[in-house]
Amino acid sequence: MEVKLDKRYPLDASIEQAWAVLSDIRAVAGCMPGAAITDEIDPQHYKGTVKAKVGPATMSFNGDIEVLGLDAAGRRLEMLGKGSDRGGSSASMQLAASVEAGEAPGTSMLIGSATVIVSGKLAQFGSRLLVPVSDMMLGQFADNFRAAAQAVAPPEPALAASPQADVGASARPPQPQPQPMVAAAAPRPVQELNALAVVWALIKGWFGGLFGKRA
Repeated sequence: MEVKLDKRYPLDASIEQAWAVLSDIRAVAGCMPGAAITDEIDPQHYKGTVKAKVGPATMSFNGDIEVLGLDAAGRRLEMLGKGSDRGGSSASMQLAASVEAGEAPGTSMLIGSATVIVSGKLAQFGSRLLVPVSDMMLGQFADNFRAAAQAVAPPEPALAASPQADVGASARPPQPQPQPMVAAAAPRPVQELNALAVVWALIKGWFGGLFGKRA
């Protein structure tokens, strides 16, 4: 079963701060609740896990991440994630995400387009239930991404050169240059995937479909 999503999330962070996070695959993975990169094969391939806790039970999904493209000029990331669990369910998501300047100074917009394909037990829920669950999970991701972008410190501005004669200019010490932005961890621990909220979204979707059919 395939689900397609197109989302836009406003950020209270500059486009430079947002790109510092989006260009760091580890920072991007850290924004997904319960997700973690466990191994780096090479700069384009990674292995990771996604954990969800419901009461005392913990579910774990193992997967692979492939960076399909990273365009600094267009501030765009393309990636493919695949995962499966021991119960026979599997899922993949091809994501294209970018950031652009917001309407107000110091703000930006996170834009994402995702294609999610599920099989096994997950596919039994149907698109009526998978769409709201996917929306909720992406909303959690956007909240963490927003916090991570706000935590990125802006680069230190270069000191303006004082008007002096060129005589002896070579003896002057070099002026400090702006430092590149580095993605920082969100100012709070990465949360586990809110599985109870996922279940609640499934229940609401099921009732919505039930009453919709009776109408």
